[in-house]
Amino acid sequence: MEEPTTLTQRVATLADRRRIGVIPVRGVIGGALRTDLLLKTIGAARRNRNIRAVVLEIDSPGGAAIASEALYVAVRKLAAAKPVVAWIRGVGASGAYFLACGATRIIAFPGAVVGSIGVISVRPVAAGLLQRIGARVVVTKTGRFKDLGAPWREPEPDDLAKEDQLVQAVFRRFTGAVALARGFDGPALERVTTGEVWLGADAVDLGLVDGTADDEDAALGAAQDLASLPHRKVQRMQPRRSLLQRAGLPLSGMGPPGERWLVELEGWLQTPAVRL
Repeated sequence: MEEPTTLTQRVATLADRRRIGVIPVRGVIGGALRTDLLLKTIGAARRNRNIRAVVLEIDSPGGAAIASEALYVAVRKLAAAKPVVAWIRGVGASGAYFLACGATRIIAFPGAVVGSIGVISVRPVAAGLLQRIGARVVVTKTGRFKDLGAPWREPEPDDLAKEDQLVQAVFRRFTGAVALARGFDGPALERVTTGEVWLGADAVDLGLVDGTADDEDAALGAAQDLASLPHRKVQRMQPRRSLLQRAGLPLSGMGPPGERWLVELEGWLQTPAVRL
């Protein structure tokens, strides 16, 4: 778009309250990325009449399955009201790619990590350790699978079958969203749902993303075009951050060490990383 040249045009641009909302999606879903706060932010962007398009700035390896699907549903609702560009600037893997499938358009930095379309269930088994230290666990339960996934006993064949059933059910929901968003048929869907990751440039050829963007300005340009806006005014939308978060201190804003810290660490360890 051309910059306004006359005084009248400049005044009109200053008075124009239409904006492109930028929402960061950073960290492991369920870890550093607080799902409840992000859902509120997405909802606020949908209700705000001045926000005419939204850019989701994604750098996340995914995370909790239910939370990822909840974010996907919220992004779809947002995209039904106004254009949404999912820009994968670093990592857009697993649950992060799931939520990106709700957007109007998906673009990625050429060297971004994209994909990891799959579901994994991991749990420790400490039965041998408990036996070695002379400890045991007494369990009273009401159903055969009430302690499914418990670390104090070895899984039995029925347990493994039930866990696989749950994993496959979540996988079908994930791949259904991918097929709907990207227009994949059976063979094309099978090609990209192996759990692999690709660079953004290769993901274009696979149909996982619509194009590449070298920087935020290019992502904003895509949102501007989709919304037919004459200018590129930005409103950054995110939960209020603490002083430590604004200073960029690692793990700030995550509260005292606990389950969220373990989820965050586990999420990033499951994503391939390339170092220079």
